[in-house]
Amino acid sequence: MLVMKFGGTSVGTAEAFAQVASIVAAKVAEQAQTPRPGVAVVTSAMRGVTDLLVEAAERAANGDEAFYVDAIDQLRVKHQSVAGQLIDDGNARAALGRILEDRLLEFERLCSSIAVLGELTHRGLDVVSGLGERLSAPLLAAVLRAQGTPAEYVDATQIVVTDNIFGGAAPRIAETEKRCRAHLLPLLEQGIVPVITGFIGATEEGVPTTLGRGGSDYSAAIIGAVLDADEIQIWTDVNGVMTADPRIVTNARSLNQLSYEEVAELAYYGAKVLHPKTVTPAIEKKIPLRVLNTFQPDHPGTRIVERNDEAGQGTVKAITSIRGMSLVTVAGRGMIGVPGIAARTFRAVAAVGANVLMISQSSSEQSICFVVPDGAANTVIAALHNEFKAELERRYIDRIAGDADVAIIAVVGSGMRGTPGLAAGIFQAVGEAKINVIAIAQGSSEANISLVVDAERAGDAVKAIHDIFELDKPTAQRASRLTA
Repeated sequence: MLVMKFGGTSVGTAEAFAQVASIVAAKVAEQAQTPRPGVAVVTSAMRGVTDLLVEAAERAANGDEAFYVDAIDQLRVKHQSVAGQLIDDGNARAALGRILEDRLLEFERLCSSIAVLGELTHRGLDVVSGLGERLSAPLLAAVLRAQGTPAEYVDATQIVVTDNIFGGAAPRIAETEKRCRAHLLPLLEQGIVPVITGFIGATEEGVPTTLGRGGSDYSAAIIGAVLDADEIQIWTDVNGVMTADPRIVTNARSLNQLSYEEVAELAYYGAKVLHPKTVTPAIEKKIPLRVLNTFQPDHPGTRIVERNDEAGQGTVKAITSIRGMSLVTVAGRGMIGVPGIAARTFRAVAAVGANVLMISQSSSEQSICFVVPDGAANTVIAALHNEFKAELERRYIDRIAGDADVAIIAVVGSGMRGTPGLAAGIFQAVGEAKINVIAIAQGSSEANISLVVDAERAGDAVKAIHDIFELDKPTAQRASRLTA
């Protein structure tokens, strides 16, 4: 049994919908020959639709009603155009048209109410932003049927139960499993492909929620986990997970296999292929994921498993970067040997809700530095000044300051800590490129070495490290260029 998720670019045009229908039909035929046949599909909104919906709602809250009226026309044309090109049967098109019009009428009513209230609440935003999937899923189901694949539209608000944290809801797995199995398994047993809205769910009371931006990946993993799928496939517009961002490193290549741990590190530090939460349900059930390219379906993509047993364990696998960061430093000779400084530092950071992406502390205990998003830096520094007011007055702490416009470079690969020469290679690469390393950290997971550099040199650092480890080549073909 497979769960296949298709992202916004995979359902961006009529041609893309046709390609998806072809891929699904082939997978259904393949799965029919296996002991556990069945294919479930999770779809995102059509490319650009969620942004349009959100902008229309935000403008309505500010009194601009003309924009959402125009947005409705754009959405109608966008979806009906696909139907007109790919669904020949007039009755099928008419039935789909009624569903689409109901959704657009719902959107119009929502925007009208938002305009009257002059406010867009988090709850209202979840309803609005989830409408894109509720337009694309019935459309994709109808296209599949038109191409000869039995399919049925399923609204995830009926099967994915969440808490009531709007904008980033968490699933309630036990109830979700009960509903998914009751609703989806009978369809799968009949050879029908459920086409499920990604990104959205609902509370036990039926109030719509969303799983956060990019949450369709999460939807697929949740559904795959509760159905005990044999594999969860994430179909996108790249050939799997790359050794680096190909916009930065032109000779980056796709990786055959990665571990859950490696992908989680890459996702956390800026890789855009997978939503960071995606791996969580898969890890718990030990279900492999595969990242594939809708537009090159014959490419094997990247398989993501519990443990990467490929040759080359302990080597660098991939490099990513995350920009828009600030390095915050707390330093002073009076910190040496004083217990609780780190605890108080991060308690103050947590109190203002800032996300810490990396931590580094000098062995002499004279300084702690950590990285937060640029937008949170001033708030964090103010909170630290307040927390350590007495220590600053007594000169126990000399400085609390931030360095803006830095980037984190994350060098990822399982078991790197136990492999001699890797750190030397990283520093050789950035040294030869004359890039100053501001801070460094390595997690106990052994899967990541992180560097902080000036944001303007981030791309140069990624390319230099990629080159020195020859990541454009398969592991077996790399020459050792590292010096001690």
